[in-house]
Amino acid sequence: MARPDKVAAAEEIRQQVTQSQAALLTEYRGLTVAELRQLRGALRADATYAVVKNTLTKIALRDAGVEGVDQVLTGPTAIAYVHGDAVTAAKALRDFAKTHHALVVKGGIMDGRVLTAADVTKLAELDSREVTLAKLAGVVKASLVQAAYLFNAPAIKAVRTIDALRETQESAA
Repeated sequence: MARPDKVAAAEEIRQQVTQSQAALLTEYRGLTVAELRQLRGALRADATYAVVKNTLTKIALRDAGVEGVDQVLTGPTAIAYVHGDAVTAAKALRDFAKTHHALVVKGGIMDGRVLTAADVTKLAELDSREVTLAKLAGVVKASLVQAAYLFNAPAIKAVRTIDALRETQESAA
């Protein structure tokens, strides 16, 4: 019979995974407590970082309907539960792993789909949501400026024609 505290812990992991935009799985073996605190600080804006037990995580993910993560759940595991932008959280993990080689990104879960470590790396290489929105705004603004120019072109042409006629009449007089 399952112990109530373990059932509650597995249920908490399941809720965190289902309520998150993504869950990024890492191995933290070799990181000091200070380095883990620094990593949590780097993720604070977009994610929460928690050390989990592999067996409870397997149960929680199975209950959440996520299959295929068992092979990644080996060794010391921590999960970054992403509540903000998944790209920003993946970039934070990637950047931290560059300076702290003990951190290994093992994979993740996003939209019910299992991500490999390579998928998380690709996710980190994408532009963040804010950058993508800024690029989109630039494209929209450029097309609006072009449309405004096209609407004003006949009026500008008419004004130039009238100016040319006036100058011709003044020079003739």
